Amino acid sequence: MTTAETELRALMLASQGGDGLSHRMLLDRLCRHLRGYYKRKLASFGKGPTDAEDLVQEALLAIHVQRHSYDPAEPLTPWVHAIARYKLIDFLRRSRTSRADVPIDEADDIMAYDDHVATENSYDIRRLIGKLPKNMQHAIGAVKLEGLSIAEAARKYRLSEPTIKVSIHRGLKALADLIAKEIKA
Repeated sequence: MTTAETELRALMLASQGGDGLSHRMLLDRLCRHLRGYYKRKLASFGKGPTDAEDLVQEALLAIHVQRHSYDPAEPLTPWVHAIARYKLIDFLRRSRTSRADVPIDEADDIMAYDDHVATENSYDIRRLIGKLPKNMQHAIGAVKLEGLSIAEAARKYRLSEPTIKVSIHRGLKALADLIAKEIKA
């Protein structure tokens, strides 16, 4: 095992044991790795850093919600990578990116697996989203959970597209803060 794998795995095990500081450190370390991963992948689709940051927040939320499903007998990074890849696939579907938009050498790696189960625990996510301001609730619910486009969500809630985008971005950050507070409690 690499040093990074050993350190991340130790943080995850402590996190599963209820250590809030270790959980925060784990999420901080994974945030840096995920940000680089998503920026590289999304650049090949002509997508920008805002989309990458949204995906980082989604992946961190899924890691938090599903941390109980991590098997301590297995390496951590493949488990994290699977979640990150599924979030990327979901994003590509939501943004209606097709195989034709994917560089040929990455098509199989990114889009080959179509039979995954959602990583979020729906109850926990909806409960946390319920603590956010209404615009954030509507934007995240419509785009991230229902799979509507930004334009469709804007029409549905009679908000501008920039308002939807900002509400999603700020809402995902607020969700990460709520998760951190719950862990400390």
